[in-house]
Amino acid sequence: MANIEIEGKIFDVDGDGFLSAPETWNEEVASLFARYDGIPELSDKHWAIVRIIRRNFIEKGMAPMIRTICQETGIKLREIYELFPLGPARGACRVAGLPKPDGCV
Repeated sequence: MANIEIEGKIFDVDGDGFLSAPETWNEEVASLFARYDGIPELSDKHWAIVRIIRRNFIEKGMAPMIRTICQETGIKLREIYELFPLGPARGACRVAGLPKPDGCV
């Protein structure tokens, strides 16, 4: 298990930088991970995406398909990549505190 330090706080992460213990996630952790990934501030659109990802993870144990995120938020895929430059799987799921999604390279 690895650790990363963000603004003086230490987090246990896997080898790809995803939280090892998703239950330690909260909105402060999301903001810290976002800044670490180059997103200075989370907008309402960021939070809408994060909340859908979190809800799906809590209900189904996995991240939602990108199509579900687009349908439920009304945000187009291109804009999701603008909001989360590392992409929906690597960027948005990291900020949402999920483990690395299956199929994420």
